[in-house]
Amino acid sequence: MKIGAHVSAGGGLSKAIENAKKIGAECIQIFGASPRQWQAELPSDEETKKFKKLRKESGIGPVFLHSAYLVNLASPNSFIRKNSVENLGKHLLIAEKIGAEGLIFHVGSGKEAPREQAVSFIVSGMKEVLKKVPGKTQLILENDAGGGGKVGGIKEMGEIVKKVGSVRVKVCYDTAHGLEAGLVDKYTPEKVKKLFNEWDKAVGIENIAVIHANDSKTLAGSHHDRHENIGEGEIGVEGFCALVAEKRLKDLPWILEVPGFRGEGSDKENIEILRGIAKRVKS
Repeated sequence: MKIGAHVSAGGGLSKAIENAKKIGAECIQIFGASPRQWQAELPSDEETKKFKKLRKESGIGPVFLHSAYLVNLASPNSFIRKNSVENLGKHLLIAEKIGAEGLIFHVGSGKEAPREQAVSFIVSGMKEVLKKVPGKTQLILENDAGGGGKVGGIKEMGEIVKKVGSVRVKVCYDTAHGLEAGLVDKYTPEKVKKLFNEWDKAVGIENIAVIHANDSKTLAGSHHDRHENIGEGEIGVEGFCALVAEKRLKDLPWILEVPGFRGEGSDKENIEILRGIAKRVKS
């Protein structure tokens, strides 16, 4: 079990490795370009070389990129879908260039459109992105908090993975989103086992590539995406004990996306709390 965090790459990709080392992250997630713009530029060859060198020296990995927030492959708006495919392709190209293991993206919302149509848009969009950017880097679907026509239930995720039909398509499970979407009302050993039995049946447990380890500021079934520091939210320490104890998740990278105890993002304290939980469960 590797524990890491989303870290800033502001000032250059290589800064992400420095920031990860400061907080004791063993694996990382970064933005390869601005998450709030459609435009995305490839990093220079020099910056890419420096990033790869520092990563190798540090032993940090795997590395994941997170897509722009604007991306919505499920949208009934053709302009948004077109830009989403182009932007996702650019971010996947960045991930491929720097040797990242995968690009994580939110599945999106079909608004008022029929779910079948939204799923169809997502599948065709993902196929186009994978065709645009050949290589080994994975395209990773993340479950969401639900509500607002969002796609991302367990069966829907399974349907998308099967219909895209690529070995490069994987899934990210976000612990806060799972609770907020009502996939589970509480993380207990029995409920965690049942939950991941459902994931295994729908997508195949081998297709879960990464865990987003976040506590939730909002209640189960709230459909409000609000992350909290580990142990400070609705999941709590006992909830994370149940998650960490699930053997099918033990070899996955766990990435924190929490506010931090100083409001500056994922920090050493949160990593140490999760690491302490892992030791407690192991003992």
